[in-house]
Amino acid sequence: MTSTLAYAALSQGSTVEPFKIERRELRDDDIAMDVLYCGVCHSDLHQIRNDWHNSVYPVVPGHEIVGRVTAVGAGVTKHQVGDTVAVGCLVDSCRVCEPCEEGLEQFCEKYPTPTYNGQDRHDGSMTFGGYSGQLVTSERFVLRVPEGLDPERAAPLLCAGITTWSPLRHWKVGPGTKVAVIGLGGLGHMGVKLAVGLGAEVTVITTSPGKSEDARALGAIDVLISKDEDAMKAAGSRFDFILDTIPVPHDIAPYLSLAKRDGSVVIVGVIDMVPTFHSGVLLMGRRALSASMIGGIPETQELLDFCAEHNILPDCETISMAEINHAYERMDRSDVKYRFVIDMSTLGKD
Repeated sequence: MTSTLAYAALSQGSTVEPFKIERRELRDDDIAMDVLYCGVCHSDLHQIRNDWHNSVYPVVPGHEIVGRVTAVGAGVTKHQVGDTVAVGCLVDSCRVCEPCEEGLEQFCEKYPTPTYNGQDRHDGSMTFGGYSGQLVTSERFVLRVPEGLDPERAAPLLCAGITTWSPLRHWKVGPGTKVAVIGLGGLGHMGVKLAVGLGAEVTVITTSPGKSEDARALGAIDVLISKDEDAMKAAGSRFDFILDTIPVPHDIAPYLSLAKRDGSVVIVGVIDMVPTFHSGVLLMGRRALSASMIGGIPETQELLDFCAEHNILPDCETISMAEINHAYERMDRSDVKYRFVIDMSTLGKD
């Protein structure tokens, strides 16, 4: 076991503070890394607050991790010491069920092991995330950071990026596809950039007219203000694919009517109960309402390679580790464009 400094929430409602954790000795298929950068996800805040009623304390958050390999197990073949690598939301799965064999580990039939606040499948210990100096995990869940991809800004691709990339790929968004992205936050801004990168015609739907300039700067060709009833009515049946990134419960019905016949609305933001709606809005256009989460390991590597090739990166604000609790406060009031990234070289230097 190796001791390393981390930041942890020790109880519900607490801030995250310096805390020593132990990293396991290398198993045959493990790699050890120094954590260079870690993205800050709203899931981190949900977990330290126990909003989903599953937190086990201490919680060391962080599942948007970029690091440098420092050691490898005897059976490791894909990575070597000195490589720049990444770890996302998962660090293990059963590896043998149908989804796992298809590279869809996020749908593991025995439930995947999350990077933090999960239980290790071998020794039963709790997993600790990337708000830490070092990380040890199986090479099967370690991704290659392509040459030319900025490691600092790449970190949020491991959650915000793959959460939007996976549905865009599954629903075959490409040149000529008319896409709407609802919401322009951490997820929404990546949805816009990636859909544009795939060749789609993108419209941003927002409640805030002030975001129009930002939306167009990200590549959107149009902005639809959802509070403008006339504009929403005029946009009926316009879009092939609608990506809903709103993170809180909201009325979905107004957005369903914007989908074309056989169009799809896909929820990626809210994890909660949603208001009911009349089924006629689906029936009258054979519209589909679905949802998507993160992607599997092959799809996440595909995303990193695509972003390197097309120079697509999240808009980030880099902070020190000591600033994390203030960053949570700002994130709560949407005071960031659009993701925070922690420079982990600042760990222990507050």
